[in-house]
Amino acid sequence: MRRWFWLALLALVTLLGPARAQDRSAQERLNVVASFSILADLVRNVGGDKVNVAALVGPEGDAHVYRPTPADARKVAEAKLLFINGFALEGWLPRLVQSAGGKATIITATDGITPIKLGSAPDSHAWQSVANAKIYVANIRDALAAANPANAAAFRANAEGYLAELEALDSDVRQAVATIPEGRRKVISTHRAFGYFAAAYGIEFIAPVGVSTESEPSARDIAGIITQIKKAKIPAIFLENVSDPRLIQRIAEETGARIGGTLYSDSLTAEKGEAPTYIAMVRHNIKALTSALGH
Repeated sequence: MRRWFWLALLALVTLLGPARAQDRSAQERLNVVASFSILADLVRNVGGDKVNVAALVGPEGDAHVYRPTPADARKVAEAKLLFINGFALEGWLPRLVQSAGGKATIITATDGITPIKLGSAPDSHAWQSVANAKIYVANIRDALAAANPANAAAFRANAEGYLAELEALDSDVRQAVATIPEGRRKVISTHRAFGYFAAAYGIEFIAPVGVSTESEPSARDIAGIITQIKKAKIPAIFLENVSDPRLIQRIAEETGARIGGTLYSDSLTAEKGEAPTYIAMVRHNIKALTSALGH
């Protein structure tokens, strides 16, 4: 009887051992928060299985007009690091941090990037240049390594592999743009989210709405764009996943320009969507652009 007792106890310990190890592993992960879905994806690629990443503005969300919830305050309160974009994207963030009362270190992922200015406002969409995304990754790598030195080597290795993927992506985008005739490298999009993409890759984007989706175009702005489309013979206009499509549809009806599809500007999609990761987003956008402009 005693022998059976010890055998049963041994079996129980054997079963519980891996579960306890998994619990310890989960507890040792660094809790971090990213302000929106694109930034969260970059953090996950660098952090790997050493971090728990929560996004405040999730897939298909619009960081320009987001309203934080009590659940967001809890996420920030429990985080070791809070990654933000900066460049005035997260105007709602200071109040959230204050209400959370946490001690998370705030990391601005755009540090080292010179912003494009539209008037006095910085263009917040720096991630639309893959070269800039590489700066984001370097800042994320350094912040994670400083916060968790025991896993610094893993963070550096993850970052090195991901940076190589981004280098290949940048090259692919440049090759794709080269297939578009120079006279056709201009499009209409909903708001000014692609200034960094335009500067990096040479496609002109014209938008009736400013850098934030909170802006509203005037009748004069819309009339000017309609005239510009007709004069410049702009071949395609694009919807954006975070913007109201009715404005672009109206412009298409009045000009005869065809809608070339949807571009992903400020947010990723859910896992089964067209752009669940940063790399998938950029590849989707360049495919849509070359399909609409390349013939």
